[in-house]
Amino acid sequence: MEAISAEEMILDDLLETFHCVFGLNVMETTSIKRGWLNLKWKVTTEAGEYLLKQYNKERYKLFNREELLFAFSQQIRLYDQGLACPKLLSHNDSILLESGNGELFMVMEYCQGILIPPGRTNVHQIYDLGRATGKMHRILNDGTLGFNHSPQFIPPSREERLAHWNAVREKTAEAGKPQLLAGIETQFKATEEMDIEIFRLLQTGWAHRDLWADNLLFNDNGLTAILDFDRLKYDYPQLDVARAVISCALDDHLDVSLASAFMEGYSEERNVAEGYLTYSLQLLWYMESTWWIHANMDQHSVPPTRFAKEMIWLAENLKNLSAMLGNI
Repeated sequence: MEAISAEEMILDDLLETFHCVFGLNVMETTSIKRGWLNLKWKVTTEAGEYLLKQYNKERYKLFNREELLFAFSQQIRLYDQGLACPKLLSHNDSILLESGNGELFMVMEYCQGILIPPGRTNVHQIYDLGRATGKMHRILNDGTLGFNHSPQFIPPSREERLAHWNAVREKTAEAGKPQLLAGIETQFKATEEMDIEIFRLLQTGWAHRDLWADNLLFNDNGLTAILDFDRLKYDYPQLDVARAVISCALDDHLDVSLASAFMEGYSEERNVAEGYLTYSLQLLWYMESTWWIHANMDQHSVPPTRFAKEMIWLAENLKNLSAMLGNI
């Protein structure tokens, strides 16, 4: 007799609760291998297709439950106002459900669409993504949620960041990885040359905070869904703009026509100042570079390898962004 895997046991547990709560008979299930630790399945029922998302117990510890529930409430608000995102199902006003064996999970309508590899969107897809991102930011920042005193990311001083890169350089050298030192040196030099005073002028607000290729679904001509609102918080909306553009428009080089199409769509929903995208990309680099560039980056799996590539490209091109992008 074939042993049942841990994943299959979790699925059986979730399906039992799903049936009890929503009264739907499941005809077929398909595992979706995407994301970190959390398990996901597409389930087909007589009433349509749904997605079950289980929250891994270890990963769930990284979240504040109230903040997660708040993010769900905003996804519902965005969906109700016409944003392309999954509709969440609730039971007794609860989005986060608990199975018989104590697994936390949520249920949403399954969104059609395909994942586009990083850097491979077409002009219609990225334009539509820009418009949807602008709409999302407009709704989230319409005054309903109020304002916080400070954003999630508070840029450290240049001195702190240079000290960080010095430490990374030393650790990398000690680990005997000379092949990584050039990339780290590039980060150090870019930090020395970066005008970090510009960050004081950027506008804070509510943002998705995880707007990259794996959380976007498209058809041939546009966006079909923005996914995974778990990290939604008060921060810099420009981080969403930069993350979407660098994820969707950077292949071997940044396709300026794609970046321009994104901003064209975005500016239909939100007013943007001259140089908006340049400042957005500089801020993204300043925040994320320390996440992905370090002494162990040679052991990265696929998504972190991509993010490290983006950070190296940004550090190498930081001074040229304004000239490259013009007034975008």
